[in-house]
Amino acid sequence: MSDIKVEGFKASEILSRLGSAFEGFTDAERMAQIKKANGIFELRITNGKKQEAVWTIDMKEKGSVYKGPAQSKPGVALLMSDDTFAQLADGKLDGQKAFMTGKLKTKGNAMLATKLTPILETAKGKAKL
Repeated sequence: MSDIKVEGFKASEILSRLGSAFEGFTDAERMAQIKKANGIFELRITNGKKQEAVWTIDMKEKGSVYKGPAQSKPGVALLMSDDTFAQLADGKLDGQKAFMTGKLKTKGNAMLATKLTPILETAKGKAKL
């Protein structure tokens, strides 16, 4: 999954491990995850140097993670800092709290964004993040 890594982003390593976890899923596990989430999440993450990187978690069609904007129309785009994403992925920050305090912004279906936490948790357990 090194093709999704971007130098200078904590999110890069987390998403690489998430992608590896998805690759390790059986077809049944992948379909169960897709059925639960049924959405495409576009992550626009800004690091401390104000550089932006974009990744997509496709949990509607493929059950995969890739670098770059969504190939199909995303259900939701999530805009946040690299630190905020790292805290969300580690379970140190609640997504709703991040949204309410302005650390996380959404474009599109904000309710779909609530389905990202279980995806990160499932993959975290599978990948041992």
